Amino acid sequence: MSPTPRVNPPKDGPTPSARASDARSLTRDEVLRYARHLVLPEVGEQGQQLLKAARVLLVGAGGLGSPVALYLAAAGVGTLGIVDDDTVEANNLQRQILHGTSDIGRSKLASAAARIGEVNPHVVVEPHPVRLTSANALKIVGPYDLVVDGTDNFPTRYLVNDACVLLNKPYVYGAVLRWEGQVALFAVPGGPCYRCLFREPPPTGLVASCAEGGVLGVLPGIVGSIQAVEAIKWILGAGDLLSGRLLIMDALELSFREVVVSRDQSCPVCGDNPTQTGLIDYDVFCGVDAHVGSPSGNDAFELDVRDLAREITGDLPPLLLDVRDLWEWDAGNLADRGALHIPLAELMDRTDELPEGTAIVTYCRTGDRSADAAERLRSAGFAVRNLLGGLEAWAREVDSSVSVA
Repeated sequence: MSPTPRVNPPKDGPTPSARASDARSLTRDEVLRYARHLVLPEVGEQGQQLLKAARVLLVGAGGLGSPVALYLAAAGVGTLGIVDDDTVEANNLQRQILHGTSDIGRSKLASAAARIGEVNPHVVVEPHPVRLTSANALKIVGPYDLVVDGTDNFPTRYLVNDACVLLNKPYVYGAVLRWEGQVALFAVPGGPCYRCLFREPPPTGLVASCAEGGVLGVLPGIVGSIQAVEAIKWILGAGDLLSGRLLIMDALELSFREVVVSRDQSCPVCGDNPTQTGLIDYDVFCGVDAHVGSPSGNDAFELDVRDLAREITGDLPPLLLDVRDLWEWDAGNLADRGALHIPLAELMDRTDELPEGTAIVTYCRTGDRSADAAERLRSAGFAVRNLLGGLEAWAREVDSSVSVA
């Protein structure tokens, strides 16, 4: 496979090649720092200047964003934009190596900028402390040459794809869950976009999040490192890129396989006659509206955390049923509110422990597993509602003293 051509020049600025041609030679410190790059025929001084002139946007400073940011900074990418509006939590540290214990409670952007500065003070970090939305995506993505997708949710993933296609920007896709990871390069001229592979998102609740399904801590490090390799190769114009190929890794088997991905001529975004020429409401598109975490979207079977806070202080409080695993219960729970713990896997074998005639509210971490539990119990004749947003929403909106693993 021949090297994939670079995208057309962005409308609002020159390409890395044009900027590199106008840049001064590398400083003595940079020559020493990048010495192992300079001896590579595919890099050399000209390639290092391309890296120095490049502007890369990283969406997410979490598990995937951590290795991407560290390695692109170490490689000498001149400007790193980072989009993230989150703070560091203790449960991030198992995989998000940009951050440390002392950063808990700190903005991820502040933590990332400090760490990148230690890795390479020549790199300019441009922070974007916002959630990427259809209202701001084009403005944020526009000034960059390349986007690296470090997201962990479908609305942002589809948003990144569509914004990059509309702006003629390539982006490096990455995803992880449990023991499996995926990497590809999308939206290069003539190549497929993410919608060519997954035109429509799966139904809400069908695919577990990393919070619900788990992820091996080292896996984002491997996948993110491959994303960094692809970004560097694209900037240099070197090697065979992962455009038209989806790389899939199984860490349990330690195996890699490739799936050929062709451009879909009928793709609504990058096809020959695109039907979507602007950004849309991606939360609704992905089935994530006000009823986050609930596959049914039925008000009668769902309960907001603030409504629950009022009900449990009333004359007939519902029974709170925690369906998480034991280790999650041990880390933090609502036992002081009378919660009963029965793991989802054991639930239907232990229904005799549920009092008859009592209203039940199921909860888990984010509301996905408990929605499943509520459906099962309703089928068995119980009066059950699911807590929207789960224990995370409770801790965020009602009682911040509750620990959520």
